[in-house]
Amino acid sequence: MEVTVVGFWGGFPKANEATSGYLVESNGFKLLVDCGSAVLSKLQEYLAIDELDAVILSHYHHDHIADVGPLQYARYVTTILNGKGKTLPIYGHKLDDEGFQKLTYKDATKGIEYTSDQVVSVGPFSISFLETSHPAPCFAMKITDHKSTVIYTADSSYKHEFIPFSNKADLLIGECSLYSHQDGAKMGHMNSREVGEIAQKAGVNQLLITHLPHFGDHNDLKRDAGNIFSGKVLLAKSGLKINC
Repeated sequence: MEVTVVGFWGGFPKANEATSGYLVESNGFKLLVDCGSAVLSKLQEYLAIDELDAVILSHYHHDHIADVGPLQYARYVTTILNGKGKTLPIYGHKLDDEGFQKLTYKDATKGIEYTSDQVVSVGPFSISFLETSHPAPCFAMKITDHKSTVIYTADSSYKHEFIPFSNKADLLIGECSLYSHQDGAKMGHMNSREVGEIAQKAGVNQLLITHLPHFGDHNDLKRDAGNIFSGKVLLAKSGLKINC
């Protein structure tokens, strides 16, 4: 399995970069996890839009879904130019039904529901879910191609359930919106110490810290997480590729 960081900023993108978006590939299948602001532009550095096989969304905050609409327009233009094209499945939850309904657009995209208690098959991947602690309904994901496993925390404050959910994963993509001295519990976000603790207690192989803040020195996030997690800590950046 290969993971490419398409976007990693929390809230809004910096110039020429993007908010949350991760391309996960296995056996030629291309899955986009979250589709935040500027993700569609950055995604085209790695593949043509028509090559995308599926999208899955953690929740409906703008920094995770802002480019869903442009993606739908892009796929729709393709169907007009080439005749009827392949409908792109976009997986999301219905705890925000208004957000879910927007995932279907003409014949270009089709919203497909997932729930917290099911395992969804998407191409070569099996995906299971854990509801997070966040102001909007949000789900972490366990993505496996049955050879390796990636955990994506999405947006959440610290919760103990992440530890068994992430057990022995090859890669933990962990949100790290805050520095170790900051408490994100009320905001629904984690700090560097908390995501490092999850990685250490779950015994994961690698930790990718992401959903990064627009302040401070990101190297401090990596250092503080690494003071707790004994494995490899990676700092998210555009185009970073991780094989696991």
